[in-house]
Amino acid sequence: ELVTSIFGAFPMDSTGEILIDGHKCKMTSPQQAVKYGLGLVTEDRKRFGLILGMNVKENITLTILQQLAKFYVVDQKKENVLTDEYITKFEIKTPSRYALAKNLSGGTQQKVVISKWLATKPKVLIMDEPTRGIDVGAKAEIYKLINTLAENGMAIVMISSDLSEVIKMSDRVIVMHEGELKGEFKQDECTPEKVMSCALGVN
Repeated sequence: ELVTSIFGAFPMDSTGEILIDGHKCKMTSPQQAVKYGLGLVTEDRKRFGLILGMNVKENITLTILQQLAKFYVVDQKKENVLTDEYITKFEIKTPSRYALAKNLSGGTQQKVVISKWLATKPKVLIMDEPTRGIDVGAKAEIYKLINTLAENGMAIVMISSDLSEVIKMSDRVIVMHEGELKGEFKQDECTPEKVMSCALGVN
């Protein structure tokens, strides 16, 4: 709920500040959030991340159609080039760019969702449960992709209920309980006991 509100999809319950590159940003819609440089890989990819009846190409370019269109007509050549670039770069296992999203494996679907948001060139990519419902091999590929994006200067905000994933992947861990901040740890001081204590509201 917090990140969906930050992304402008839910109304805020209280006042606060969102800063990107030190500048205050007020998110009133997802479209505005994208303009500020945010991307959101949602928790439920099948309901909110993909249009299952559309193909890989249509899903990847969905967020940037305006950039690919001239006089409201999408440049198919540019769309194909961009799609193939992401298929190759992220090793998206698909028979072709025209394969329907609903026929792909969970890990491949997740790569398509991530590609869709990376196409917008975000400054901050929010990833809500990025490895839920995918196999071990696909998880390793997603972890590698997240680390590569971070090494290249992109800020990644990851939400996960997998405690080992949180500790393994994060430079900084923030723990919430009942909508309130209960703890903040650097990776070298983060332990399962500390995180669970905060998550249960003990501290």
